[in-house]
Amino acid sequence: MSKVRPIAIYLPQYHPIPENDAAWGVGFTEWNNVKKAAPVFEGHYQPHVPHESVGYYDLRDPEVMVKQATMAKEHGIYGFAYYHYWFNGKRLLNLPIDNMLRTGKPDFPFCYIWANENWTKRWDGEDNEIIIKQEYSFEDDRKHICFLCENVFSDKRYITVDNKPLFIVYKPFLFPDIKKTIEIWKDEVSKTIYKEIYIVSMDNFLMGQKPDKLGFEATIHFQPDYRLFKNRLSGDIFSRFLHRFKIKESPFKKNTIYDYEEYLNLSLKFYSEIDHKCYPGIMPGWDNSARRKKGALIFSNSTPEKYKNWLVSILNIFKGFNDEENFIFLNAWNEWAEGNHLEPCNNWTDKYLYYTKEVLEST
Repeated sequence: MSKVRPIAIYLPQYHPIPENDAAWGVGFTEWNNVKKAAPVFEGHYQPHVPHESVGYYDLRDPEVMVKQATMAKEHGIYGFAYYHYWFNGKRLLNLPIDNMLRTGKPDFPFCYIWANENWTKRWDGEDNEIIIKQEYSFEDDRKHICFLCENVFSDKRYITVDNKPLFIVYKPFLFPDIKKTIEIWKDEVSKTIYKEIYIVSMDNFLMGQKPDKLGFEATIHFQPDYRLFKNRLSGDIFSRFLHRFKIKESPFKKNTIYDYEEYLNLSLKFYSEIDHKCYPGIMPGWDNSARRKKGALIFSNSTPEKYKNWLVSILNIFKGFNDEENFIFLNAWNEWAEGNHLEPCNNWTDKYLYYTKEVLEST
C-alpha cells in the first residue's frame, strides 16, 4: 500500500473583491483581520505575523500560488483543497483559482471544497448580516456540476480516486435534499469522460446521518470538530465537562480557551471510533480571535511539537483504505485569521512544515 497523501486545505481570501469591499471596506482581505489581532490574555500568541519567506501576499499575483505549491511539495504535501464559493452561478474569490486553471501553474494536484453556506458578516461575532444567501435548487445542482465538469474536473491536475474527481461538500445538512442533489450530480457526471464522481462530506456536518445512505463515498474528520466540545450538556454535568477538558468558559458566549493537547487526544479517540469510511484531519492550531470581537474559540498551548505528535499518532491509526483512498487532510495551509496555518510565521518559522515532512518521510 502506498503512503498516505496529505492534502492541505487552502483559503483563497487574500485578494480584494467587490462584495468584501462593500461589506468591510475598500481593499479588504483576510490580512486586515490578521494585522489588527491582539492578545486577549497573558501569553496569548497574537498577532500571527507571516515570516518574510511568506509575507502579506496578494493572490492577484499568480506567482504567489506557484511559490506556495513549491513550498508545500518540498515538505511532503500532496495537494491543495481549495475552498470554492458558488451561489446560483455566482462565484466569489475565484480569481486566483481561475488564474491557476488558465495558466496551468502551479503544476500541483488540487481539488475543490464547496463552502456551501451563506456569505455573511458573522466573522466578527456580532453581525449576522447576510451578504449573499446560499439558495438551493435541483436546476442549479445541474448547472453547478456541469460547470465543474467542463472547467475544473477536466484539468489534468485535479485529484481523482480511481479516475473519479474528488469533490468535497462542506455542510451537507444545509441542503434541502442532499441525497437527491448527489443523484443529480452523478447523473450529469455519467455523461462526461469521468462516468463517476467521488463525493465526500465533512463528517462533522452530517448530523448523525450515515454518509453512504446519502450517496457520499466517505467523510473527512474536519478540524476543529465542534461535536467534541459544543455539547448539549447542562447543570453540574456540563460543569464537569468544562473542567475535564480545560474549557475556561461556556462555549460561544465569551471567548473560549481550550487546551490544544487535550483536544488532540480527544480527537484521536473520537476518530478511532468512527464506524464508516472517514479520512482523518488534523490542525496546527486554532484561534479565531483575529476575526471575532467576542465569542472567539482559542486553542491554547499549541506548538509544532504537539502538532507533530498528533500527526504521528493519526498515521499510526490510519494507513489508507487502499492505494487510491489514502488521504489525510491538514486544516489549514493558510487560515491566518483563525491562527491555523502551516505557512511559516515569525513565531514558529517553518517548524510546522519541517515536522510534517519529517513525519511523512519516516512513515
